[in-house]
Amino acid sequence: MANIDLAVVGNNTLKSETGETVELKSLWKDQPVVLFFLRRFGCQICRWMASEISKLEPDLKASGVSLVGIGPEEFGLQEFKDGGFFKGAIFVDEKKKCYKDLAFKRPQCLPAALGKKVRDVSSKANAAGIQGNFSGDLLQSGGMLIVDKGGEKVLLHFIQDSPGDLVPLEDISKAVGVSSKIQVGQRPVVRYIII
Repeated sequence: MANIDLAVVGNNTLKSETGETVELKSLWKDQPVVLFFLRRFGCQICRWMASEISKLEPDLKASGVSLVGIGPEEFGLQEFKDGGFFKGAIFVDEKKKCYKDLAFKRPQCLPAALGKKVRDVSSKANAAGIQGNFSGDLLQSGGMLIVDKGGEKVLLHFIQDSPGDLVPLEDISKAVGVSSKIQVGQRPVVRYIII
């Protein structure tokens, strides 16, 4: 896990769905926040992950926790929104500064995209009727950052090693102290750190 300075990362700017520029720290100013960093809005696997994470949205909202999706480019955003894959607010990190500061890597090749985890998640997405495309930045990885209210503490920082890696839903709930009755879909086992 990278050492995260929330004071520095929090100054990075994002573009909202309405085109407004906001600082990242504004997202955790008044409530805890689950920040899901997508690889690409057109990625089939990201779309499936977004739909899985969205299962938590009602319980998070009821507990005063915000759910936010962030993409590294605007390309594919409208199709992502039209598909209804994510139930939280959506932002774009046009400069990819958050991605860099949170150590979301850019591999030099795509061998991880051909691995078993990716094939497994792709099968789940296909079974759910979720499609994707290969448009946009294919090399950007993603992850998750969960921050306590006011930026007091990083509750979880997760960096994808493979496009098929994701944090189990029950661990997201646990990190923010939310009880959830979600039906968890099958998913690959990943390495992550809860702080």
